[in-house]
Amino acid sequence: MLPAYKQLSEAGMEVFTPMSTRLVVRNGKRTKVESPVIHDLLFVNDCRRNIDPVVAKTPTLQYRFKKGGRQGEPIIVPDEDMRRFIGAIRATDKPKFYSAEEITDLMCGRDIRIVGGALNGYEGKLQTVQGSKYKRLVLTLPSLMAVSVEINDAYVELL
Repeated sequence: MLPAYKQLSEAGMEVFTPMSTRLVVRNGKRTKVESPVIHDLLFVNDCRRNIDPVVAKTPTLQYRFKKGGRQGEPIIVPDEDMRRFIGAIRATDKPKFYSAEEITDLMCGRDIRIVGGALNGYEGKLQTVQGSKYKRLVLTLPSLMAVSVEINDAYVELL
């Protein structure tokens, strides 16, 4: 059986799931394999009337629901937030993914905007890692996940 993100793609829906590359050993050879960062999280850009039939016939596929919201209200990420999130991931070779619970105030510093380069106009938190010569931009999808991507110091504007 195909993974849900492939089933939905084959059904003609726009699907995104953050992927990571890892090395696995198969038949004594090391091979790079792409797999979802979080196996039970994918984003579908379509309406519920198209998604619901696929969810109903796939026992392992379900919506994530808002906490404290109306009963049965799925989490919907605004298109612009999703576009920026996907754009940031695709703009770097080494994105680092975090669950929403992992992001703390100690890990992220000032609010910044990127001025120039591939991430021009992006806003988020500045992450500096002790001992690293690189700075990173942290973008968050509230209650779902976050990603940090390397940025060029020259493009950082403090807010």
